[in-house]
Amino acid sequence: MPSARESLLIAAQSALAAQPWATVRMVEVAAAAGVSRQTLYNEFRTKEGLGAALVARQVDGFVTGAADAVTAARRSGGDPAVCCAAAAVWILCRAREEPLVRAALTGFWNSRLPLPEVPPAQVVERLAAGILDALSGEGGAELRRACEAGLRLALSYVVVPPTEPDAPARVAAVVSALLSGSSVRGGLPAPDAGPPTRRP
Repeated sequence: MPSARESLLIAAQSALAAQPWATVRMVEVAAAAGVSRQTLYNEFRTKEGLGAALVARQVDGFVTGAADAVTAARRSGGDPAVCCAAAAVWILCRAREEPLVRAALTGFWNSRLPLPEVPPAQVVERLAAGILDALSGEGGAELRRACEAGLRLALSYVVVPPTEPDAPARVAAVVSALLSGSSVRGGLPAPDAGPPTRRP
């Protein structure tokens, strides 16, 4: 059985799915959760506090889900490239489905949504850290850089959502190629090599 706090957050999420946050009423959230209004205020103090907690809950689940996608890919025998591609697909699909997560990642908020307490950069940092932790230290600095590049590629699709239904598969293919290094590094200088030398 969920705690009073969890029940309130579930009720708030349901209310937000049906109406803009500005019109969500605390008394209705409490009633839907089956608790008193005083319990609601004891837990969150204000409507802003409830909104911030709701955003945090969604972001926490999103970050955990991305790491779980990596873990599942590893258990299936996937290498780091396949694992990070799986995380990219998770990011793209979940952000498409969850407005709160999409807003937290992009910083694009509207009056339908409660405001977060953390900027998008911190959310992205948590996301990258969770993915790399799920890889259990595989690779080194090069993998970390490639993983970050793949993450930013996936996030670019969140900022400007694609209309093609095969977009997640295409993103996964590019991220996998990026991390495998076989098809994206040919002809490019190494990270510390400086600009190419101009021939006379």
